Amino acid sequence: MKAMLVALMAAAISAAAPVSAGSVTASPLAGHWSLDVGTLPMPPQMRPKRVDLQFRAVADGKWKTHVEIVDQADKTLYSDSTLSLDGTPGQASGTYWVDTCAAKMPAPNVLVMQFAYQGAPTSTRVYSLSEDGKALTETEAYFKKDGTPAMRTAVFTRVPGTS
Repeated sequence: MKAMLVALMAAAISAAAPVSAGSVTASPLAGHWSLDVGTLPMPPQMRPKRVDLQFRAVADGKWKTHVEIVDQADKTLYSDSTLSLDGTPGQASGTYWVDTCAAKMPAPNVLVMQFAYQGAPTSTRVYSLSEDGKALTETEAYFKKDGTPAMRTAVFTRVPGTS
């Protein structure tokens, strides 16, 4: 019985590996996305002027993310990371408040990322693609300063000519 369980586990792991690796290169999330800032649940004067996301598959089944945020004062913040999609933490660089992150892609049209800054967790974000492939919804889960859990949803649209 134990040998059968081990064999089944080995078969499941080996069968899942190609699907997982293949989903990275075939993910419809790859491309350049721009935030519809009007979808942010905050007063217009508090919203950034622009937020762009760029996702792409790179060598060794890794996923590269570039984020660029232009605030109301025209200051640009950015973050870059290249991660394995197995949940292993990796480094992020840039001027945005994230220095460590982890990612998983449970389906080709869904990306889950966790962020930390200076050793403290900051947020978890789930990116999900609409059926028509034109809208990317970001659901962010985080904690307010008083410890209360909160969530925010934003909608990105694909920049024409990217995929």
